[in-house]
Amino acid sequence: MKVWIAHEQGLAHIGPLPAEIDIEVYADPAAPPPSDPAGVTFWVPPFLGSGDVVGLAAGMPDLRVIQLLSAGADAWLGRIPAGVTLHDARGVHDSPTSEWILTAVLSSLRRFDDAARAQGEGRWASAELLPTDELAGKRVLIVGAGSIGRATAARLAPFEVTITEVARSARPGVHGVDDLPHLLPSADIVILIVPLTSETRGLVDEKFLAAMPDGALLVNAARGPVVQTDALVAELSSGRLRAAMDVTDPEPLPPGHPLWTTPNTLITPHTAGSVHGLFGRAYRLAGVQLRRHIAGEPLINQVVGDY
Repeated sequence: MKVWIAHEQGLAHIGPLPAEIDIEVYADPAAPPPSDPAGVTFWVPPFLGSGDVVGLAAGMPDLRVIQLLSAGADAWLGRIPAGVTLHDARGVHDSPTSEWILTAVLSSLRRFDDAARAQGEGRWASAELLPTDELAGKRVLIVGAGSIGRATAARLAPFEVTITEVARSARPGVHGVDDLPHLLPSADIVILIVPLTSETRGLVDEKFLAAMPDGALLVNAARGPVVQTDALVAELSSGRLRAAMDVTDPEPLPPGHPLWTTPNTLITPHTAGSVHGLFGRAYRLAGVQLRRHIAGEPLINQVVGDY
C-alpha cells in the first residue's frame, strides 16, 4: 500500500506501521510526484498554499482516503472523486486557534495593537490609550459550537465572562443560528469559528453588524468570506465597532486595501493554527487514521456534505 504525506517531519509522528506500507513525501504539488500516483490509497495533502492541490486527487486512480491537516475543508467540497472519503483534522487546531482567539480578544480590548504602533513610532502614548477596556464582565457570543468553539469557551471561562454559544441548529445549552438577531444586541464580543459553507458565506452582513452594540468586538477565526468585507469596512471606518481577524476576504489582503487602515482593527496573516506543535498533532492523527484504514476500520472526522 502506498501512502503520500506532505511533510518530511510527519514521518516521526505517524507511529508504527506494517512493513509493507510504502510512505513517500510529496510536499510541493507544483513539482513532479515522487512516484507513479497509481497505487496511492491514502493521501495527506499539503495545505493549499501553491499549485492545484485539490486537482491532484483526480489523477490518483487508487485513492481511497484524503486526510487533511486543516480543520476546514471548504476548498475540497464537491471536488472529491467517487469512492474517496475526505477527513478533516478536527481537534488538531483546538488549542492553537483558541489561544489565538483569547490573545486577539485581550490584545484588542487592552489596545496592544495601538500600543505596538506607538512603539514603532517611538511614542509613549499613555494619554491616548488609557483607560483601556477589559475582558472581565463581558458577554461573549461564540458563533460555532464545534471543537474549537468548545476549546475557546473553556479558555474564556476563567475571565469572569458570560458565554453564549450558537451552532447551525439548537441543542441543549446551545442556540441555533436563527437566534442570532435576538442574541447580537447583547453581545460585547462576537467570535466567529464556523466552517465556510453555503450557509455561512456572507453570514456577517450589514444587518448582522448593525445588530451588534456600539463598541462591540468582532473576532474572525473562521474564514474570510464568512464576513462581507464592505459591510465590515463601513462599520470599522465609522469607529462604532472593533475587529480582530486572522482571515480576510480577499486573502492575502492586498496592499492598499481599506482594512489595513481602518481604526480599531487588528489583523494577523492567517497564522492562528500555525504553531510548533501542529505537525506532531496532525500526523499523530494521520497515523491513527492510516492504521484504521489498513485494518478496515471506520475512520473518524469524515466530511459529509458541507461538514
